Amino acid sequence: MGHFDGKSALVTGGTRGIGKAIALRLARDGANVAINYSRSKEAADAAVAELQALGVDAVAIQSDVGDREAVFEMVRQAGDRFGRIDVLVNSAARGLERPRAAIDSLPKHLRHTMDVNLFGPWFAAQASLKYMTQGGAIINMMSPGSDRYLPKYAPVGVSKGALESLTIYLAVELAPRGIRVNAVSAGLVADTDGVRMLDGEMVEAYGAKIPAGRHVSPADVAEAVAFLASDAASMVVGQTLLVDGGYALLGT
Repeated sequence: MGHFDGKSALVTGGTRGIGKAIALRLARDGANVAINYSRSKEAADAAVAELQALGVDAVAIQSDVGDREAVFEMVRQAGDRFGRIDVLVNSAARGLERPRAAIDSLPKHLRHTMDVNLFGPWFAAQASLKYMTQGGAIINMMSPGSDRYLPKYAPVGVSKGALESLTIYLAVELAPRGIRVNAVSAGLVADTDGVRMLDGEMVEAYGAKIPAGRHVSPADVAEAVAFLASDAASMVVGQTLLVDGGYALLGT
């Protein structure tokens, strides 16, 4: 405990699921946390209350992560409140609310998915440099669908593939400043809105194959993010840490 005492984090999409688990994990180790939300102020207020109960400063910032000006304003509010941003976690994502194959994907949905999943993290990284100094960390949330086929996952998979490439470019450019950029790729994570949109039988069949014997939880993903954000990962640069209970090893 205490690895992030005196530090501050911004977690996009931090009011539910994986993003909320990450925010709580960082707060438990002492980080002040700003979380972003799109629509539900009620959920945002509840998440802030949970964070403050851990003894840290916390704030929720409404923002459309797919809009450049809104992203810069979000980062400004977080940076001005805490005076610094040590950890940026790009967790906000969209695309599964309209699952489609690549050939059936519609232009408007594709553009909005790319805006949130790719350009949002890109702009957030750019904006955060005003408040991030040596020792800072940027972690992008990835998906195994970025480099393998998943049914009706094309818009998300392609956007995450581009984000994985962006992670490499940012990592090389920011490493000389002492800022590390990495990613966490989570397998099918139970207890998230995205998984609830999927076919239940498919989710059950997937879980039965996982060598570790259970689905990945949001808390599992949060632990990986906390490691990459910590000084223990000071020489981990431009990597994608896969958290899937060994499923990828099966080659299925």
